[in-house]
Amino acid sequence: MVKMNMVYEGQLRCALTHGPSGDVIHTDAPKDNMGKGEAFSPTDLVAAALGSCMLTVMGIVAARHNIELKGTEVQVSKEMVTQPMRRIGTISLVFQMAAGIPPEKRAMLEAAAHSCPVHKSLHPDVQTPVQFIYA
Repeated sequence: MVKMNMVYEGQLRCALTHGPSGDVIHTDAPKDNMGKGEAFSPTDLVAAALGSCMLTVMGIVAARHNIELKGTEVQVSKEMVTQPMRRIGTISLVFQMAAGIPPEKRAMLEAAAHSCPVHKSLHPDVQTPVQFIYA
């Protein structure tokens, strides 16, 4: 179990503290929902969590198979919908894979990405198109 603490600081801003490390991040409501947009919104963190989770799980598999994944990047785009309620509608991910990944290892890495716990935790109504681009 991991414990985290959140404090509402006012004006739609929160401070989030990661219990094990003490690391602190802030959230702010987005400009289109009464906020200032000066930090990640809570839904931005969901999208960022998906991208970093996919990269991390790929990294675990890559390490097990002696594949160099360092330098792989992911561009994450989040789109909100308002009907039937305000929620995340789509999280799109484009992976720019590190150079030198053997073609025969690519499907294994892509399957690992799709198996990440955040991806498996999202509601099925959240669309998550993923593209992998190899150098």
